[in-house]
Amino acid sequence: MLKNPDRTEIKEVLDTAKTIAVVGLSPNPMRTSYMVSKAMQDAGYRIIPVNPMADEVLGEKSYAALTDIPEPVDIVNVFRRSEFLPAIAEDFLKIEAPVFWTQLNVVDEEVFNRLHAAGHTVIMDRCIKVEHAILK
Repeated sequence: MLKNPDRTEIKEVLDTAKTIAVVGLSPNPMRTSYMVSKAMQDAGYRIIPVNPMADEVLGEKSYAALTDIPEPVDIVNVFRRSEFLPAIAEDFLKIEAPVFWTQLNVVDEEVFNRLHAAGHTVIMDRCIKVEHAILK
C-alpha cells in the first residue's frame, strides 16, 4: 500500500518548487491538465509542457519527453493513465528531478516503491491544484 507524504511535507514541496514539468499537458483549455497547469502557472510556478503532439502550451515551449527538457525541474506532474507510469518513471530517473507527482486516479504501486526507494518524493493520486489551494 503506497503512502503519500503528509500535508506538512507536501506544503514544503510546493513552497520550495519553482518549475513543474507537466507530462500529458493538453493545449485544449477544456482539459483538466490545462486548467490545473494554468492555475499553477497563475500561482507563480513555471510550467514546462511535455507533450509530443504540441509545440507550445500556456505560452511555454512543449517538449516531446522529460529527457528533452534542457533545464532543472522541481516537480514532474503526470497527467497520463497509470499504464504509462513505468516508462515515464524511467525518464524521470534520468533527469534527476526531486519530486514525482501523479494526478487523481493515476497510481502504480511498483513505480511508487521504486522511485521512493531511489530517494525521491513521490505523491500519487492527488491533484496538485487542490493541494496547493488547501495548503497555501
